[in-house]
Amino acid sequence: MIIVTGAVGFIASRLITKLNNENFNAIIAVDDFSNPIKNKNLENCRIQEKVDREVFMEWLDNNYEEVEFIFHMGAKTDTSEFDVELLNKMNTQYSKDIWKRCISYQIPLVYASSAATYGLGEYGYDDDEKEISKLAPLNPYGQSKQDFDVWALAQKEKPFFWAGLKFFNVYGPNEYHKGRMASVVFHAYNQIKNTQGMKLFRSHNPEFKNGEQMRDFVYVKDVEEVCYWLMHHRKNSGIYNLGSGKARTFLDLTRATFKALEVEENISFIDTPEDIRDKYQYFTEANMSKLKSIGYNKSFYNLEEGVKDYVNNYLKARD
Repeated sequence: MIIVTGAVGFIASRLITKLNNENFNAIIAVDDFSNPIKNKNLENCRIQEKVDREVFMEWLDNNYEEVEFIFHMGAKTDTSEFDVELLNKMNTQYSKDIWKRCISYQIPLVYASSAATYGLGEYGYDDDEKEISKLAPLNPYGQSKQDFDVWALAQKEKPFFWAGLKFFNVYGPNEYHKGRMASVVFHAYNQIKNTQGMKLFRSHNPEFKNGEQMRDFVYVKDVEEVCYWLMHHRKNSGIYNLGSGKARTFLDLTRATFKALEVEENISFIDTPEDIRDKYQYFTEANMSKLKSIGYNKSFYNLEEGVKDYVNNYLKARD
């Protein structure tokens, strides 16, 4: 059995699809299954059992002998959430509880960290574990992920294989339920479809022109591939960046979306809201050399390829 937490969420549900496509069907899906919109992400998946996240630890204590691997993708991911106690419970402490059981029951573990741990990028975007404790996230969500990364690295006892993945700006199918937290590609698609135009945040940094703020956008299908590869690799434990490795501008992303929709470009700019302006990231780019150094050699979708596949094969089909 393979456990996937956060199962009805964006990345986890796509990972389950990948596992099913590779003929892994004994999937234990762990989550809160009370949201019918999110549950649609699993409609076509083969699941052996659904386990509510509140009783998962007890379930694992009773069934660990049958568990082959754990993908811990579940978390409270809203960057605007300021309930620190809630984030500590759902993100940091829950992850610690899983980690300790993976040690006791000899279960390998891949868990979701986040590029939100890098803050404004003062120390760059290198997944050097010696530097991780210096990072300064900009919000409580990022801090909850940072707290667990630091705690995991400090533990004398660790699972025999474990990997924490710092996801950068992931986009792709099954993010439909995320609302304002969905990717810029998703919002661009809907805005262009409805208004024939796209509004981007104006730059308030003299080093960047309007629309030339840069992010590392990574297609969810690449995230699936890395997770699947690590499940078989099971060595070189540690924390790894997971982005495309190539920063691209919001203009690049928007133009790729216009092209995929076959709509003439119509881009305008609005001020970045003042409440987030001083914490706005103008550049992120994952250094991917560490993952490549342990043997991962598959190519990643470039932005145009990913947007085209997402728009034509998922967003249009969903409409």
